[in-house]
Amino acid sequence: MVIAGVDEAGRGPWAGPVVAAAVILRGRVPAGLDDSKRLTARRREALFAALQESDAIIGVGEASVAEIDARNILQATWLAMTRAVEALGVEPAHVLVDGNRLPKWRWPARAIVGGDGLEPAISAASIVAKVTRDAIMAELDAQHPGYGWAANQGYGTAAHVEGLHRLGVTVHHRRSFKPIRALIEESSG
Repeated sequence: MVIAGVDEAGRGPWAGPVVAAAVILRGRVPAGLDDSKRLTARRREALFAALQESDAIIGVGEASVAEIDARNILQATWLAMTRAVEALGVEPAHVLVDGNRLPKWRWPARAIVGGDGLEPAISAASIVAKVTRDAIMAELDAQHPGYGWAANQGYGTAAHVEGLHRLGVTVHHRRSFKPIRALIEESSG
């Protein structure tokens, strides 16, 4: 039975897209797969490379800042997850999703709380989503220096807050998120 694991990265940050990955593990599975949050950046990168070189089938999907603001972060996350499964190019017989809720989609699925540390396919998806999103944020940091996105991935750190006060809100900021909305209201009022 073809089983895909799905996880996302980037639900909480104030800037950037939310990214999801779907992974079907086949053949030799890289050793050391785990929840991406439990791994060092160096280990995540090594496992990401190992997954790319393995027989795994990988799909990535994202939802833009505009989609996050229009739909809300949960609906945008589910949209990214749906895009990731569709990007596999293979119809999974079953999908395992990290978390406690499932998108409404056509595949039989099960939500698993803490699944990114329990199910290897979800662990792999967690790693792919995190490494992919971190690369996107590093690229955005190069285009918009001063917010510290390469280091904070868009989360509300002191460096990010300082950058917002000094440089203002960019098109990559999630205006529907309370801290960004408050800053926009403060500057326009």
